[in-house]
Amino acid sequence: MHELVSIQGGDHSDQELIDRYKKTHDNEILGVLYERYMHLVYGTCLKYLKDPEAAKDAVMNIFEELITKLRTHQVDNFRGWLFVVSKNHCLMQLRKESRTRTTEIPISLMQSEEEIHLNGVMEKEKHLTDLEDCLGKLTDEQQRTVRLFYLENKCYNEITEITGIEWNLVRSHIQNGRRNLKICMDKKSNLH
Repeated sequence: MHELVSIQGGDHSDQELIDRYKKTHDNEILGVLYERYMHLVYGTCLKYLKDPEAAKDAVMNIFEELITKLRTHQVDNFRGWLFVVSKNHCLMQLRKESRTRTTEIPISLMQSEEEIHLNGVMEKEKHLTDLEDCLGKLTDEQQRTVRLFYLENKCYNEITEITGIEWNLVRSHIQNGRRNLKICMDKKSNLH
């Protein structure tokens, strides 16, 4: 305690305080030294961070850094060294912020899951309506064979039995019907 009172008197050089701190690891000695330059540290931090609250936080964080750094570094000019430590701290802070920068998305641009699901359902419904409309434009034989083949999963032989149409004609009606459906659906999708 007696040593601290004599240190706070302010008659010790920076180098003397550094030497005492290195010997004792007493944070109060470091505090006396740091207090001499705290206003300069704050000014440096404010210059880089451009935010008074962030600069105040940085001043505290830099002091905590000094607790370990000053024990291991050889410092001949404390003021100059402290400026470099402060500047580097701020630059690291800015680098971290630029990596984690977020952008606020306006609510008007966001869609809820319900809306997305509803849009998907409506799109499928529109597709089915278009498909039904295009099916209606096929010839009766094409329409009937395509429905049996694709919607009822019947094979060519079953369709022949059900419709009485020859196997080769069934195949031809399905192929032509499928081609005509594709043409019709492509036209409809180009209209939307």
